[in-house]
Amino acid sequence: MKIVIAGAGQVGSHLARLLSGENQDITIIDANQRKLSQLDGSCNLLTLRGNPISFEVLREARVSDCDLFVAVTVEETTNVVACSMAKSLGAKRTVARIDNYEFMRKENAGFFSRQGVDVMIYPEYLAAREILKALERNWVRNWFEIHEGRLIVVGLKIRDNSEFAGLRLRDLSTLSHNFHVSAIKRRHETIMPRGNDTIESGDIVYFTTVPEGVDELCRMSGKQEISIRRVLVMGGSPIAVRLVNMAPDIYRFTIIEEDRDRCNRLAELCPDAVIVNADGRDIEVLREEGITEADAFIALSDRSESNILTCLTSKEHGVLKTIAEVEDIQFISQAENLNIGTIINKKLLASARVFQMLLDSDTESSKFMALADADVAEIEVRPGAKVTKAPVKDLHLPVGMNIAGLIRADGTGMLVGGNTVINPGDHVVIFCVAGIIHKVERLFS
Repeated sequence: MKIVIAGAGQVGSHLARLLSGENQDITIIDANQRKLSQLDGSCNLLTLRGNPISFEVLREARVSDCDLFVAVTVEETTNVVACSMAKSLGAKRTVARIDNYEFMRKENAGFFSRQGVDVMIYPEYLAAREILKALERNWVRNWFEIHEGRLIVVGLKIRDNSEFAGLRLRDLSTLSHNFHVSAIKRRHETIMPRGNDTIESGDIVYFTTVPEGVDELCRMSGKQEISIRRVLVMGGSPIAVRLVNMAPDIYRFTIIEEDRDRCNRLAELCPDAVIVNADGRDIEVLREEGITEADAFIALSDRSESNILTCLTSKEHGVLKTIAEVEDIQFISQAENLNIGTIINKKLLASARVFQMLLDSDTESSKFMALADADVAEIEVRPGAKVTKAPVKDLHLPVGMNIAGLIRADGTGMLVGGNTVINPGDHVVIFCVAGIIHKVERLFS
């Protein structure tokens, strides 16, 4: 597949690195040679210096032959115009990164479609949606629903009080339960588990379950859901604005922002939130704003280190649910090993949305969740696919992947065992290590 990416910033660079590991034909365009040089030696792709809203540059990038054109520069106007130009030159599908929620409204979709923009990605909106999910399902690290919740992927940090700690997967298989251990994150490694593997205290374990298995999973993991009402937010970022305006009325938000001008703007954008002009990293400020009475603390400053440290401080003061925005991907693994709670990364969320389109042209039937070093995807099984030829235990699946569950053609969600036979039309949920998703996809095509 030929993919052209306009913009070698944080999102574009991460997406380029991710896709280059999948043996795609990738060209990335940016006017900044320094950004392109950082990608030249580390990725299997072509770089092109130039303006992404130049017809000459787009023709040189051969957008007329591309299957996917992704515009993720820092300027949403540039992204929309670049997609419109690329579409007029023959790009099959276009994606624009935006930062205006008004563009997302359904009544405006027709306008952008006529301009040649097929899909719009708003990373701050995606992040706010993940945070709301984390507040609602506050006993988990990750919560991912497939086909309206017929299957659920749950990420859990295992503590000493969990029944899973020290349990060998082979022994777990002898128990009656409604979940499947799909992957284990141990320190800096993601493991696709087998029967001889043992769950250890401190692991982050990804379970696939059906709705009736959720309560059992919560009990066995030693977790409990808490009632969250009072929420402290450090940093008045666009994510904070979207979060406060999307959240239901049950939450009471206090936003702590150091910049006075930004505070004045926040008072207009978030009229129902309490806005405090102060440094949220200052422990005295946190105490004054009631950190010990807060149900949740969300760190959304522009520094990953500050977000991690203030979440740790909040935990020490008794806050049960903490959420940190960690945009430096190299910090995610270290943060997961600490007592941070849920971690939000806009680059991973935006990249997952693009990957979703690569896996299936029908973006409503294919879903994708990108972790820091592993992938979770839902893939529709095509007639004649290799995975339909025998029960799962006889398929000789490649190392580095795990079939977690499936949705039958009639909409029934179910877990997968060794004797399960996969049928054409099924939607299969797979876990795999980063870099092999498209090799895995061939088994289902």
